Amino acid sequence: MLGNVTIGEPAVLGTILGVWAHPDDETYLSGGLMAAAIRAGNRVVCVTATRGEGGSMDEQRWPSETLAEVREEELIDALGVLGVSEHRWLGFADGGCDQVPLEEGVAVVGALLEEFRPDSVLTFGPEGMTGHPDHKAVHAWAKTALQRTSPKADLYCATNTPDWAAEVLPLSVGLDIFFEPDTPPVTPRSELSFEYVIPSDILELKWQALLAQRSQTERLIEALGADVLKSFNATEPFVRLEI
Repeated sequence: MLGNVTIGEPAVLGTILGVWAHPDDETYLSGGLMAAAIRAGNRVVCVTATRGEGGSMDEQRWPSETLAEVREEELIDALGVLGVSEHRWLGFADGGCDQVPLEEGVAVVGALLEEFRPDSVLTFGPEGMTGHPDHKAVHAWAKTALQRTSPKADLYCATNTPDWAAEVLPLSVGLDIFFEPDTPPVTPRSELSFEYVIPSDILELKWQALLAQRSQTERLIEALGADVLKSFNATEPFVRLEI
């Protein structure tokens, strides 16, 4: 277990299993950690519940009928930039994870925990970061699976700092990023388990991985500007959830 620290070397997280809902979740919330952990020689496994086929931001350029294939290729490219070679698709429908019986989702994640025996599991908090039902479902699967697994890995949930929220939230109005009143989560730095402040070379890798997923990032770059969006992704704070 980590204390309240700013991580200099994500290697202290040991073997990492990231459990996410859609392509790009992993890069936005943990791209720096994954790249740095790989560089340090640690094992990183990334799991994606859906292929993101419901997330078209431009039906003319990225029609829903072919978006799954597009986002699959984008994620493969992004993970390649980060150096992550181990990835699993769970094959659930985008927008339908909350309709999957809890025991089914827990069984799938539980099998991955048994297979990879991670030291740390990275995922969403119970609010799902943006409030997306798929995000909330994935959190519930991971938490419940960990509660039933021995030995237990540490469960770390992505969050944000108050200063980040003060900068980002006013600029996010009208972009339909956050869906519920309690999103995004904001945690005082004194309550963080750790915050990874991404060094410039790793941040560049994360940025290139985000650019690789342009069906999802292009609109934000147009709205906010590349420099602004890059700066908003320069840290990755997490809180450890007791299980």
